[in-house]
Amino acid sequence: MKLSALALSLSLLAMGQAAHAAPDFAQVKDILTKNACLACHSVDKKVVGPAYIDVAAKHKGQADAADVLTKHIKGGSSGVYGPIPMPPNVGISDADIKTVVDWLVAGAPH
Repeated sequence: MKLSALALSLSLLAMGQAAHAAPDFAQVKDILTKNACLACHSVDKKVVGPAYIDVAAKHKGQADAADVLTKHIKGGSSGVYGPIPMPPNVGISDADIKTVVDWLVAGAPH
């Protein structure tokens, strides 16, 4: 009995870790490309807007990071990274926003 309980616990732990893994960058890049995000952002260099690694660093460790980033992507933002506002991105799906936000919260690995 104890061995099967241990096996179940290890399986659940492994599933939990897989669920919190950062999304694959190829998937994120497809989302960023189809939603024109890369016109103003890049992963590691400021373009019009900040680099994604800078966004990830700014929000690292913040409990509300996912909510804040989701709000900025959906509704736009102003004054967060300088004077140029980010327009709302109304065409991106909630599922795609979640994938991008999960990637950012994980540190924008590429």
